[in-house]
Amino acid sequence: MLVKEKVIVVTGGASGIGRALAHRFAAEGAAHIVVADLNGEGASTVATEMGGYGVGIDVADEAQIIQLIENTEKAYGPIDLFCSNAGIGIGQGLEEPDEVWDLIMNVNFKSHLYAARCLVPRMAARGGGYLLNTSSAAGLLSQIGSVTYAVSKHAAVAFAEWLAITHGKDGIKVSVLCPQAVRTAMTAGNEDGVASVDGMIEPEELAEAVIKGLEQEDFLILPHEVVREYIRRKTADYDRWISGMQRLNDRYTQE
Repeated sequence: MLVKEKVIVVTGGASGIGRALAHRFAAEGAAHIVVADLNGEGASTVATEMGGYGVGIDVADEAQIIQLIENTEKAYGPIDLFCSNAGIGIGQGLEEPDEVWDLIMNVNFKSHLYAARCLVPRMAARGGGYLLNTSSAAGLLSQIGSVTYAVSKHAAVAFAEWLAITHGKDGIKVSVLCPQAVRTAMTAGNEDGVASVDGMIEPEELAEAVIKGLEQEDFLILPHEVVREYIRRKTADYDRWISGMQRLNDRYTQE
C-alpha cells in the first residue's frame, strides 16, 4: 500500500499520532486527506497545515462516522485508506462505573466497528481498500493500572484480526497499530510510567513505522519492535508471563 495519490481519512487527527500521520501522508503525496477529530478547530488547523480538509466528529457516534465517510467519498471519491486512530485513556480499576466503560469501549473499539460496518461493503464492491486501526501494545499485552484501557485495546486488536481473516478474500487489507509510549497529550506527565519502560518515541517516528508497515501490508505495525519479543514470551509460557506482569504491577502500583 503506497499512500501516494490516495484518498485518506484520519480520525483523532488534531494532535499527537493522528497529526503526525496526516503530515506524513501529505509528504508521501496523498491526493486528499480528511482530518477528523472531536476538536474540530484543531482538525481544521492540522488540515490547513498540510493542505487537507478538517472536520469535527465524535467517533463514538456511528451516524457521524457514516456521515464522514459519505461526505468524503462524495467530495473526493472512494476512500483508499481509513485510519481509525481516535482513542482515549480513562479509567483504572474494577470500581469504574458503566459510564466510563461505555465511553472508552465506544471510542477505542466501537469506532473501528462503525467505520468498518460502513466501509467494508463499499470497499469489497469496488475490489478492495485498506483499514488501519490504532490499538496499543496494551492490546497485545496488557495495561498496568487500567483495566478499561487494556480491555478496550484488546477488543480493537481482536476486531482487526477478525476483519483480516473474514474479509481478506474481498480485497480488504487490515493493519493494527500497536505502539508502546508515544509522546502525546495522553502520555504528558507520565514520561516515567510503565508504558515508557522501553522508551518514549515521537509521533513522527511512529508515522515512519506506519509508512513502512503499510508498504509491506503488515498486519501488526509495531513502532517498538521489542513488543514482538514480549508477545513471543507471553505465548510461549503464559503462566511465567503473568508472574512477570504481576511483579511489574507491584513495582509500578507501589511507586
